[in-house]
Amino acid sequence: MGEFKVHRVRFFDYMPSAIRAMAFNSRTERLAVVRADGSVEIFSFRDHYFQEKVIPGRDGRAVEALCWVGQRLFSAGLDGEITEYDLENLRPRYTVEAYGGPIWTITSNSQGSLLTIGCEDGTVKMFEILEDGIRFQRNLERQKGRIISLSWHPSGTLIAAGMMDMIRIFDAETGHATHRLLVERGVGASKTKEVVVWSIVFLSDHTIISADSAGKVQIWDGLTGTLVRTHLVTKWDVLALSASRDESSVVAGTSEGTVVQFQFISSTVDQQDKEWVRTRTFKNHSHDVRALVHTDTAVVSGGMDTQLVVRPLLDKVEKNTQESALRKIAFPHRSLVCCANRGLLLFQFPDHLELWRVGESDGHGVPGDSLPLRRNPEKLIQLKRKGEDHICSSALSPCGGWLAYSTVSSVRLYRLHYKCISITKVSKLPKDLRSAHQLCFSSDSSKLFASSSHSSVIVVSLKQLECKYLHTFKPKSGSSQPVHLLCTSDDGKWLATANTDCEIHVYNLHKLKLHCTVPVYGSCPTAIAIHPTTNNLVVAHADQQIFEYSLDQKEYTEWSRNLQKQGLHPLWLQRDTPVTHITFSPRNPAHIFLHDTFMFCIIDQSLPLPEAKTMFYNQMTLRSLPEQERIRHSHAFKICKNFQHILCVTLLEDHSLVVVERPLLDIMSQLPAPVRQKKFAT
Repeated sequence: MGEFKVHRVRFFDYMPSAIRAMAFNSRTERLAVVRADGSVEIFSFRDHYFQEKVIPGRDGRAVEALCWVGQRLFSAGLDGEITEYDLENLRPRYTVEAYGGPIWTITSNSQGSLLTIGCEDGTVKMFEILEDGIRFQRNLERQKGRIISLSWHPSGTLIAAGMMDMIRIFDAETGHATHRLLVERGVGASKTKEVVVWSIVFLSDHTIISADSAGKVQIWDGLTGTLVRTHLVTKWDVLALSASRDESSVVAGTSEGTVVQFQFISSTVDQQDKEWVRTRTFKNHSHDVRALVHTDTAVVSGGMDTQLVVRPLLDKVEKNTQESALRKIAFPHRSLVCCANRGLLLFQFPDHLELWRVGESDGHGVPGDSLPLRRNPEKLIQLKRKGEDHICSSALSPCGGWLAYSTVSSVRLYRLHYKCISITKVSKLPKDLRSAHQLCFSSDSSKLFASSSHSSVIVVSLKQLECKYLHTFKPKSGSSQPVHLLCTSDDGKWLATANTDCEIHVYNLHKLKLHCTVPVYGSCPTAIAIHPTTNNLVVAHADQQIFEYSLDQKEYTEWSRNLQKQGLHPLWLQRDTPVTHITFSPRNPAHIFLHDTFMFCIIDQSLPLPEAKTMFYNQMTLRSLPEQERIRHSHAFKICKNFQHILCVTLLEDHSLVVVERPLLDIMSQLPAPVRQKKFAT
């Protein structure tokens, strides 16, 4: 594997934001997640839970609820606005003021024709969904208290609304309230303390299930308006509910971090009649579970501890398979770190950028030694973003002389002088460079590439304190999906792009035209890189497959064909986090460096591929074996798992490795104590 001096960087204080709401599209199997900073993330459950899109947040955007209508995504929040998102350009499409004060919930009927919201002023507002927007239709009968939660009956004729101390059932056609269901405050509860109905589910047999701040999950008969059964789940709040598509199972999330499952089954073997029985309790969170989704095979939960947890239901999946494994998604499936050749690191936060220089050490040691520092790591610059939109992409040029970042509304470019620590803004940018999903510099730092709408890429030349528009690359496929990966070759000839339609296009920068399109593979690319010596394109996909494509021959290489013919090792394919970065060793062209969140790997193409029965040893374990054993177990994939939550691995000019880590324990220690008492915005 070779020996490297490793800079273990742990001063990137990246803190994911808490999860506020989720919505699952069962047709496309995509999960939308909104966080406390207003950012929206789209995960493809069909493609190994890959985070394929991120819509950046904005200051003051307080989203409380999400809702899918077909392939359209809507949100509502405490700012009193309804937003529809443009999932191709990764930005809000439009915003509509509801004029009802803060909005607590949003949902649609099963027909996808009407959108309803619950407001602070006690109104349930109904909007008609049009092809190019939404139009206010009417208010349902106004209530005295705020509307906290809503659920449509599958028939589209009734709506259940959770409020303070009660549940109301509305006739969707007339708008009048037909039933009032009073919610008990609980034994020993103060008479002055109101009970908040945080979540509600309306089933097709007219059963209503509610979750409230008194710790209860209650089953109601929606036809008669009577209470059927009460389950006391916790002393604190039950914050979220979600039902399975067949309505045989419901899960509830609590402020204690637990998820409780209820199933509609017979409580005894001999009993014919079914009832709602508490069956399982899961504990995968340290803080409030704010959002839940019940898919056909799993329970997906998220909340204050920032982690997205996919908990398979073992009675719905085959045991001891990849589907049956618990998944915890704690970090983005994209890079937030850029590295320049001189040991400069650029860290991306939603509201600012930080430029650091790694430390230096004296002397050499044996493998495993910690070397004393001659110079400590140093923060050189902290650059606060302009405007209210959060940063969606950033880049640092290889020479360390240029810095760029983008939001949904602008791109900003700066000239860096890191020796005297100064930064100068480039004031005049080309008009075509208005916004970008991804940014990337050429290897000689003479060009900036910015991915724009419809998978296009804008090329800008850089000179001193000015930049000039050169060209726009557009794929022949006409894809409207955003480019999420960009990379250039070291010789400055090639630019490769990948979009969420799983397309990879390679452009010739000398001729300024499309060179080739890599055969489309059914899983989304998660990392791409061009080899500095061979000009082969190496691609990692969400399903953990790896391909090597020759740009000169416009075909897969012999090594890639052999890899696909033999197949990757089962333990490699069972990994649950995608490869997020690929790089190469200038000293050894046969080495490919790549990593995911938990593993760093060097693929040595000169060694034989591992067979299915070969032991997939961690390198530290392999070193402890006798020499003959090490030789017998030697193969192309050299795995190292000695790092904690890797965010970036890159190779510097002196052949030392920079490994940026973010231990999850550091994040957990920064979280506030679990919130037990809920306070409303006024």
